[in-house]
Amino acid sequence: MSKLFVKNMVCDRCIMVVQDQLEKLGIETKSVKLGEVVTAQELKLEKRQQLEASLEALGFHLIDNKKSRIIEQVKNVIIDLVHYQNNEAKINLSDILSQHLDLDYNYLSNLFSEVEGVTIEKYFIAQKIEKVKELLVYDELSLSEIAYRLNYSSVAYLSNQFKKVTGLTPSHFKQIKEDKRKPLDKV
Repeated sequence: MSKLFVKNMVCDRCIMVVQDQLEKLGIETKSVKLGEVVTAQELKLEKRQQLEASLEALGFHLIDNKKSRIIEQVKNVIIDLVHYQNNEAKINLSDILSQHLDLDYNYLSNLFSEVEGVTIEKYFIAQKIEKVKELLVYDELSLSEIAYRLNYSSVAYLSNQFKKVTGLTPSHFKQIKEDKRKPLDKV
């Protein structure tokens, strides 16, 4: 059994693409989730190199460095929380990350800032703003429903944060309907 960490897996489609590559290479897996693959058997060097080459051709990268793996895990927890869990958790982000990664939040925070050049909080906010953009483009929820879904204390707070990050108000963004969204791995 091998546990592999894969950079740039940010959505369910990424999981499907990685699974497809594993199947094409005849690599049996126990699980494939955001940023992580558990294989049924230990991978031989040749097979690992084939996997690495096929994944890199698709924009993914195997991560060997411990710090990089931790950073990728932090990003994956945040992406999952914001984009797939509708941010329903009512506990602090610091508690969620500490519990999920079984590491002290101060260590995670300092490491993330050192490696990424941005705080975990700013990264979290950037992900939330991308989710707000997505929901505004879909035009299925009101701004107050979006604020509630993403745990903003008020529509005013969401609007202020949105404007601070994008330079536009949510209503102006919605009016221009330009695709101002970024891919999740570029946030």
